[in-house]
Amino acid sequence: MKQDRNIKKETGKKKPVARNQSWSLDEKFEEWVGEKPARGAGEKKGEKIGKNFEKKGFRNFSEGLHREDDRNRNGKTDVKKGAKLGKRGTQASAQEFGRENDRKSERKFVQKNTGKFVGKNDKNFGIGTDSKQKSGAFQKNAKAQAQTPAEQKRAAEKTQQAKKKGLCPVAHRCGGCQYLDMPYKEQLQMKQSQMQKLLGNYCKVHGIKGMDDPFHYRNKVHAVFGYRKGEAISGVYEEKTHNIVPVETCMIEDKKADEIIGTIRGMLKSFKIHTYDEDTGYGLLRHALIRRGFTSGQIMVVLVTASPVFPSKNNFVKALRQKHPEITTIVQNINNRGTSMVLGDKEHVLYGKGFIEDELCGCKFRISPKSFYQVNPVQTEYLYGKAIELADLTGNERVLDAYCGIGTIGIIAASKAKEVIGVELNADAVRDAIQNAKCNDVKNIRFFCNDATEFMMQMAASGDSVDVVLMDPPRAGSTEAFIKAVAAVKAKTVIYVSCGPDTLARDLGVFKKMGYRAEGAWPVDMFPATGHVETVVLLSHKKADSYIHIDVEFGEGEGKIPVDSIAKRAEAYKPKEKVTYKMIKEYIEAKYSFKVHTAYIAEVKRNLGLPMYDAPNAVEELKQPRKHPTPEKVEAIKDALRYFAVI
Repeated sequence: MKQDRNIKKETGKKKPVARNQSWSLDEKFEEWVGEKPARGAGEKKGEKIGKNFEKKGFRNFSEGLHREDDRNRNGKTDVKKGAKLGKRGTQASAQEFGRENDRKSERKFVQKNTGKFVGKNDKNFGIGTDSKQKSGAFQKNAKAQAQTPAEQKRAAEKTQQAKKKGLCPVAHRCGGCQYLDMPYKEQLQMKQSQMQKLLGNYCKVHGIKGMDDPFHYRNKVHAVFGYRKGEAISGVYEEKTHNIVPVETCMIEDKKADEIIGTIRGMLKSFKIHTYDEDTGYGLLRHALIRRGFTSGQIMVVLVTASPVFPSKNNFVKALRQKHPEITTIVQNINNRGTSMVLGDKEHVLYGKGFIEDELCGCKFRISPKSFYQVNPVQTEYLYGKAIELADLTGNERVLDAYCGIGTIGIIAASKAKEVIGVELNADAVRDAIQNAKCNDVKNIRFFCNDATEFMMQMAASGDSVDVVLMDPPRAGSTEAFIKAVAAVKAKTVIYVSCGPDTLARDLGVFKKMGYRAEGAWPVDMFPATGHVETVVLLSHKKADSYIHIDVEFGEGEGKIPVDSIAKRAEAYKPKEKVTYKMIKEYIEAKYSFKVHTAYIAEVKRNLGLPMYDAPNAVEELKQPRKHPTPEKVEAIKDALRYFAVI
């Protein structure tokens, strides 16, 4: 009573009265926990015990319990008590006993994972048979009534976070969502502090850009397949191991992608497809990769197999499309290597075009299985928009997009620049980039399949330069050689898009040595619930505070020659770099996506009156009539000759 009076004094209200609600634990379990109650274990056990008691001739379940109990204690059987407690049949009573055990487990599970207390009769929320639990529940109710709206909101957020944590029982094993149980505001604060600590010595770190909804943002989902206890499983590798953690749904992955992976897993048994075993090398299906266009809604399914032989692949594809007609294309990727790489080199298109398209910052992009494309399209819009804004393009700049991938940043920047040059080492990505430029009718951009460092050093060697360098390296960051190459092409502005804060801080130190100053850093939370942060950094080349002009001349009297004149004469006599047919063919293939024969190049050069050299293996007569290049190829060859300053 003393406790009740205190509650009334603090809240000004009477003690809450327990009321029977119009719901049961069965109804609320799925709502609170996010999954249906796992019934049956206790009931089956009770049924087994009941059958055993029936064989022994007990009249009901309770009698059997008491007889067994008395036998263990060597006492007399309380038959009357057993008969009174168990009026139903032996087996039915046993099942009821099992159900009650199941309910106890459910009540404990709900209380542990949601903070909600459920009484023994299910319908009394916050009230139990235990007096301590009962008084504790009343205290919670009284405290909730005394909370301000702001306090109630914070409490609701904590409850929601606890609920979300309960929805991912494998978060602690897979290691993908290290901070899933941390409130999102705290995640952002932690990341902001981390960025300030790493980059604060180089520049001002602006406020991190968070998400309105930090869940189910990944439009690229990868699942590894395996077997466990005779059943196919799919999921992710446990952190720092190759043990598969089964995953049904993931809080950061696209929901539809998870559904498709579940469907694929369910189809394996009926199609007699075995999952790949890394230890034995036996089995077919290794991985599944799902990519979904955020704007277009197009879906690509990549089935990674250990062998090109895919039994009943047409029927498998047909069945998968029947269950998911929203799938746009299905590709088989063959990976027979014993490495941790997910995708192999060879691919077969099983359905559709073999790629999907999506829209980003007003431009359309083609995405192939191996193409790099940011996994969080919502944040990517802001990230790339900020990068273009910081570049401060006026339409007169020459821009080099290093690590260009499928050309996303470069194509977006092309409308505000005079010329854009994209450099990428992945040939598949370059082909996609060329197609993306054509699709968006961007004509002031060129792509080269080359190492960005070597490409810039070649530019610098030929006296070429750029105004702006856009760089988006992998998580390992850039290299000192690359940064020196940036300085060699005399880039005035560098926009560094980083997905690795540690390597970014390291690279900023190298840029500083090369005369670049970091003007500011803008963190973007591209990967909520994880420790990764994307950052845009603006770097500009330092300008000298003052200049000293010195004239240097060689010789005496009228024979004096200024140094500038000597340099000009040397440049005039400098032999030009020899342009080979191979260079011309590579340029045409990278830009126009088709190949030209050496004879076609020779014919165009001959028609233009350019010097030709006799081939030592030339023949006087041709066995077949000579084929001539099409007008399209003639124009491509002329473009290459102009690029290499041959004409």
